[in-house]
Amino acid sequence: MTDDDTVASDDGGLLLRPARSRTDLQLAAESVPDDDADENDTSDDHHLTGRERTTGEFRNLDVDLSEPSTGIDDVAFLTRSPHRVVALEALSDAPQDRDDLRAVTGSSSSTVRRLLREFEDRNWVERTGHHYQATQLGAFVARAMTAVIDRIETERRFREIWEHAPGEDDGFTIDMCIDATVTVAEPTNPYCTIDRFRSLLKAASEFRFVGPQVALVEPCLDELRNHLDDGLDLRVIDQPERAESFLRSHPEYTALLLEGDDPPVLVHDDLPTYGIVISDDRVAICCCDGDTGTVQAVIDTDAPAARQWAESAYERYLHEASPLDLE
Repeated sequence: MTDDDTVASDDGGLLLRPARSRTDLQLAAESVPDDDADENDTSDDHHLTGRERTTGEFRNLDVDLSEPSTGIDDVAFLTRSPHRVVALEALSDAPQDRDDLRAVTGSSSSTVRRLLREFEDRNWVERTGHHYQATQLGAFVARAMTAVIDRIETERRFREIWEHAPGEDDGFTIDMCIDATVTVAEPTNPYCTIDRFRSLLKAASEFRFVGPQVALVEPCLDELRNHLDDGLDLRVIDQPERAESFLRSHPEYTALLLEGDDPPVLVHDDLPTYGIVISDDRVAICCCDGDTGTVQAVIDTDAPAARQWAESAYERYLHEASPLDLE
């Protein structure tokens, strides 16, 4: 994981960056040297189509014209410099002149000129006066590239923590997390997962969780007690030995959590190594190290598919759970 993949959270923690927007790609384009740039290029800006070019005028192109090109060649062309996808996205949104494209991509005039020529060669753009706009083909390619980049960026966010998350055997898929907030514990800020958990708890009027959240709950006991006094609808399903240990360490919570006709704390003998949190409008997955029990990351989202999965898993464990007996 690199610094480019992270941003500071409102909780002071470290969040993995969501899938990139065009602004992210623009910043990337501006920070990467132009492999198209040619500072000695003094050629004029007159419009040339592929048919009007001579063999010598193709020397700066990325495609070997002696061999038939393939889709992979076009993907390689677009991804070789970040500004190419940015430019094609901009041209898909609205007509752009060369000054617009220089501003959007941070590229030189000669780079923009050559890029437009290559787009025209592929029938991805068309020109009207001084403005260019993507054709249907160009817009189709731009949408496809954006989708590919978003999926790869999603995978990068989960690459180092995926082993601690629920898997396909649990009915969980990465597609449920495309727009998730992912908070990862870092050596420089090991408590950012607790801060994220606390922020979810503060915003909730309903809070249900299954599994090993004790490491997150204990630092938030004051907030939890205040929320319970204010009417928080709480339900906890944990392993018997873990719940018992927690309540023996905090006996002042025994009456609050165990007594009554519908006690908030239930136990289950066979829970997953990850935790599931369901609040008013978000669900969270607490990714825990199976050996140490430490929380490595908190993934939270408001995606309907993720909520449906979490609700189903919770109901299954709730049906099999029983009250904790401390006797």
